[in-house]
Amino acid sequence: MQRRYGRGRALVRPRLIAIIMIVLSLVVYIGQDRGWFSTSNDKLRTSQPGLYRVVHFDDGDTITVDMNGRTETIRFIGIDTPEIHDRRKAVQCYGHEAAVFTRNMIGNSRVRLEADPLNTNRDRYNRLLRYVYLPDGTFVNAEIVRQGYAFAYTSFPMVHADYMRELQAEAQREQRGLWSNCTPTPNEYGGYTSNDIQ
Repeated sequence: MQRRYGRGRALVRPRLIAIIMIVLSLVVYIGQDRGWFSTSNDKLRTSQPGLYRVVHFDDGDTITVDMNGRTETIRFIGIDTPEIHDRRKAVQCYGHEAAVFTRNMIGNSRVRLEADPLNTNRDRYNRLLRYVYLPDGTFVNAEIVRQGYAFAYTSFPMVHADYMRELQAEAQREQRGLWSNCTPTPNEYGGYTSNDIQ
C-alpha cells in the first residue's frame, strides 16, 4: 500500500522554517545587545588600565574619551540620568542639572574605567559600559546617584547593583536633587523615570 502525504505535511515545513528563522533572529538581536558577538578587539578592551582624557560630556551618564588615539563613548553602568538628547523623548526634569553635575565633578580630570564582569562589554548603541573613577578613587557613578542626579539602573546583572539601590534609597530619603525637584515614576524596568519638562 502506497502512502500518500496530504496538504498537512506540506504546511509543516514552511512553518518549521519560519519558527527557526524567528528563533535565530531573536538570538542575533539579543546577542548583539549583550555583546555576544563582539570581536576579540572589543574583548581586549574590557579592562583599560590607565587614565583617559574626557573629550566630550554627552549628558549626565555618558561621556566620550580618548582611548589611546581612538574615541570611545562610555555609558556609565548602573545609573540612568534624566534624558536631554533622546529625539524620541521630551527633555526630562533634572536632565540638564545632571549633565552639569557630571561635567563639574569630572572637570579636566582624567578617568579610570572599569568593566563589570557580570554585564556585557557594550550596549546596543555600541557604547562601552563602564564604572568611572576619578584619579583620587572617587566612584563617579555612585556619587551621581548619591547626590540625586540619577536613578539606580539595575535591571541587568552587575556587581554594584545593591550598592546603587542603597544610594538611591538614601538620596530619596534625604530628598536630594531630582527627588525634591521632580516627579519620578516607576518604570517597566524596575527603576524610575523623571517627568518631562518640554
